[in-house]
Amino acid sequence: MLSAKSELANALSADRSLGTDIGLNRQAAYRRFQQLLLAGDVRPGQNLSQRELMAKLGISLGALRELLARWEAEGLLSVMPQRGIQITAVDLRMIRESYQLRVAFEREATIYALDHISDDALMTQKALHVSVLDRASSGITAQLLEEAQNIDSGFHEFLIAGTGNETLIQAYSINSLRVRMIALDRFRLNPVVLTPALEDHLEIIDGIIARDRDRAVSAMERHIHNARQRAVAF
Repeated sequence: MLSAKSELANALSADRSLGTDIGLNRQAAYRRFQQLLLAGDVRPGQNLSQRELMAKLGISLGALRELLARWEAEGLLSVMPQRGIQITAVDLRMIRESYQLRVAFEREATIYALDHISDDALMTQKALHVSVLDRASSGITAQLLEEAQNIDSGFHEFLIAGTGNETLIQAYSINSLRVRMIALDRFRLNPVVLTPALEDHLEIIDGIIARDRDRAVSAMERHIHNARQRAVAF
């Protein structure tokens, strides 16, 4: 027979385990929501009931309500009393604010890279870009477009991760999701955009390798400006 002390210890252990399971479920639901947005299964401007979103995420009402507060604070949706949930619509204000944040985050990451990212790491990134551009000159396939999309987003994540600043990385991740929502709503990397976008990256990389701050920062700012213009012009 367990002592009262042992029973208490077991109860506390069970509570901690349950709390961990709940936390993991919420993290999984958070990632699932991002996947729904990026796959287009949940669209900007779409209205959903709490029940519909619960079903899509496979979570309880209590867990959903906690996550809704987080997503609303991150600007991904709005909770409207008696009317349900509205996924944030892509409009000019969202585009302006998201790309302003991109400039701030990625300008800082570019400056940091000048002193902290090695030539070898940068040359690896450059080789990935050159490989795609070389193959694109012979024709752009759907498979190559997908590879280019991964290299495109991976390059920006590489620079941000290079700062080692967890606060910056987390803030970038949230804003990056909004930027990708804009891209899905307005445009995707396509045969017309692929070459100039990756050539922009090469100019950034070359500027950092040269340890030329003005060149690298100007190239990054120009690249983000070009992406913003594509979104606005759609």
